[in-house]
Amino acid sequence: MEETTNFIHEIIDKDFAEGRETSVHTRFPPEPNGYLHIGSAKAIWINAGTAQKYGGLFNLRFDDTNPVKEDDEYVRAIEEDLRWLGAEPNGGIFYGSDYFEQCYQYAVQLIRDGNAYVCDLTPEEMREYRGTLTEPGKESPYRNRSVEENLDLFDRMKNGEFPDGSHTLRAKIDMASPNMNLRDPAIYRILHTDHHRQGNRWCIYPLYDFAHPIQDALEGITHSLCSIEFENHRPLYDWVVDHIGIEKKPHQYEFARLNLTYTVMSKRFLRELVETGRVDGWDDPRMPTLCGLRRRGYTPESILDFVKRVGVAKAYSIVDIGLLEHCIRAEQNEKSFRKIAVLDPIKVEVINYPEGKEEFFSLPNNPQNLEAGVREVPFTRELYIDRNDFAEVPPPKFHRLKPGGEVRLMGSYIIQCQEVVKDSEGNIEKILCTCDLETGCGNPADGRKVKGTIHWLSADRALDTEIRVYDRLFTLENVFDIPEDKSYMDYLNPESLKIYPHAKCEPSLSLAKAGDRFQFVRTGYFCMDSKNENVFNMTVGLKDSYKA
Repeated sequence: MEETTNFIHEIIDKDFAEGRETSVHTRFPPEPNGYLHIGSAKAIWINAGTAQKYGGLFNLRFDDTNPVKEDDEYVRAIEEDLRWLGAEPNGGIFYGSDYFEQCYQYAVQLIRDGNAYVCDLTPEEMREYRGTLTEPGKESPYRNRSVEENLDLFDRMKNGEFPDGSHTLRAKIDMASPNMNLRDPAIYRILHTDHHRQGNRWCIYPLYDFAHPIQDALEGITHSLCSIEFENHRPLYDWVVDHIGIEKKPHQYEFARLNLTYTVMSKRFLRELVETGRVDGWDDPRMPTLCGLRRRGYTPESILDFVKRVGVAKAYSIVDIGLLEHCIRAEQNEKSFRKIAVLDPIKVEVINYPEGKEEFFSLPNNPQNLEAGVREVPFTRELYIDRNDFAEVPPPKFHRLKPGGEVRLMGSYIIQCQEVVKDSEGNIEKILCTCDLETGCGNPADGRKVKGTIHWLSADRALDTEIRVYDRLFTLENVFDIPEDKSYMDYLNPESLKIYPHAKCEPSLSLAKAGDRFQFVRTGYFCMDSKNENVFNMTVGLKDSYKA
């Protein structure tokens, strides 16, 4: 986590200078009801990086106060993603549910102090009583219950005597406040369902705005860093901290969340994509989840480079997804070994090349790094080239193989197309070519110019494989511009995945392991899939359209 400076660090520097703080303790509080996404990476980087810069502590705390959709599967996945990014929680791993007893006791304290009451209004009635942005709310008819009655009702709520939704515990603040979050917000609700850690011990659960500041305070968090949508919740955060009697008070600060073009970050919608089978699970390489990006071939370094470039601000913005692609492309251009893969193979027979002969041509592992050395690629009479590299009726300026035309086979001979062999249905079965045997690694002796260069593989030695080429999951650049009569589903990209089930790769890839990354020359950057043997996923293409 590399050091940077931003407005949060300026606040901390001022806190230190004025004696309000002497240390930094941050936390990342995900709800375990789904997998982390690229936006989570920004929050992790901000919290973990800030603690690291000031030699402080960083906690991972699972916000598991809503048991309905929480699961241990998500807990394990979140821990894995956090550590994959290199954000070790040196302050510890905690669970919001471990503080249920303290939250309950603080709620009782608020009742005793006259700062909370049990309300019988239905959710619909509460919305009606809440008022609007221009009109104050109305006080609940149950607002002035006695302390004794409220204590009795809250105890009975805890003991399971009432059905879901029949009662809530509300903070008694100000129904006329211009901040809607301060209009006597609910801080406890009844929910008869098992919790993934607490089982059936509780049937009342604290709401986030009540539980979160308590958790921060109990853990000694100094700077509670969260996304900008919680800015209007900060007065309630402060109200809770002020009224529970905690001496060392945490403070909340907000930053702009990450928004990406062509990308949906809504966990609810990502879950819908998974549950309806529109994607291959949370780790589908088209998903913006960290496990999906990892399966696609993104590295922790490229993701952290990306969020660092995005920076920390308070103003809303939408970031070009091309920047994320640029970061992994730039990294892999320097690091990845080059390999040959033919996605859509078509056979070429070099008719003047001796049958049974095999020779090898040396190709660089990485032209950006000569120390990476070379590998030997076999050449035989029968080869594979990509179908896109041949045209019977070529368009203008087509510098690849065509009838009567010549083309350089990368790193080896120049070949010329002599004949096209087709089956009874007119499909191309084979292209018959001759090669200039004097041009193994050089130019023709007669000085003629050959403009095109294509990649190739020995048909005898090539590996059978499957290659998956991914595009953006959505066709809409700004997903916040969806018309009212449309949904995300209307903008799913039908071309977001193209599978080449009969692709060919060079023999050296037989040693590749899950997660290994390569550049397939003239095609893009790929990695071996972590879930399927002999499958390669495209990380990103070669062309970089991002303009810094």
